[in-house]
Amino acid sequence: MGKLEEAKKILKELGMPKKQYNDKSAYVLLSLVAIKEDDSWDKASINFLRIVDMMSFMAKYYDKVYKPNSRETIRKDTIHQFCDGAIALQNDDNDERATNSPKYSYRITDEALEVIKSYGKEEWKFKLNNWIKNHETLMDQYSQMRETVMIPVKVNGQDLKFSPGKHNQLQKLIIEEFAPRFAPGAEVLYVGDTTKKDLVKNRERFYKLGVYITDHDKLPDVVLYREDKNWLYFIEAVTSVGPVSVKRLNEIQEMLENCSCGVIYVTAFLDMSAKNGFKKYIDEIAWETEIWVADKPDHMIHLNGDRFIGPR
Repeated sequence: MGKLEEAKKILKELGMPKKQYNDKSAYVLLSLVAIKEDDSWDKASINFLRIVDMMSFMAKYYDKVYKPNSRETIRKDTIHQFCDGAIALQNDDNDERATNSPKYSYRITDEALEVIKSYGKEEWKFKLNNWIKNHETLMDQYSQMRETVMIPVKVNGQDLKFSPGKHNQLQKLIIEEFAPRFAPGAEVLYVGDTTKKDLVKNRERFYKLGVYITDHDKLPDVVLYREDKNWLYFIEAVTSVGPVSVKRLNEIQEMLENCSCGVIYVTAFLDMSAKNGFKKYIDEIAWETEIWVADKPDHMIHLNGDRFIGPR
């Protein structure tokens, strides 16, 4: 039996649902523990890997090539379930927490690794039985660990939580600091999160406003609607990539063919730094859009034009 089939069997024995012991999930497991075809399972190890690193491992050692746009599918259909099942952990040392951040990494849990290393040996059944007996406890333990580092945020009067990291810290500031100052009374129509991409997504409201969206559209990080002025705010929270560039602006405008709202585009930063702040991206930001810097929350920067904030 090859390593791919063995990995699928391990996942099945560990109690993963059928959709998580398919080829794709097996390749992910092999990459997380750095097991190649001729390795024995006792060589399994802990490795901090981004999704792109896993895909590189699959291509190099198993000649399995996934298209670059498969990264989110792997995260959504495999990695999230591994984390929920106490098989993998998010690396909480990362600074970036954008949903599609290339720096977001994962590793196998210590408990799962101990079982996996015993596969094919006499102690396999013993360690597997211990895993099964303690599985619910492990799931609770890791769930509580994730809960302690979540970022509380109040959205449309409801208490929600973001995954940890700078990107979601900035999204929290947009909702709780930017909106009251520059979009008073606005409703959050959309905001995403790492573990739940569409944390808030008001499809019905978008439809009534004439905004055409599908599951494949990449909305900006935060979308606000101010009913008293009939204004929509499309806001990019920039901690690593993604200001409102001309290309990004044109992508958004394709969704607005039947929308009569006034539209405001905002690029938000945590600070003015040259590393990941305003100074790094100023040349990419489209004219006639707004810039908001969280550490100077009472001020806005308008790129060109004779007005301050308002629809284009």
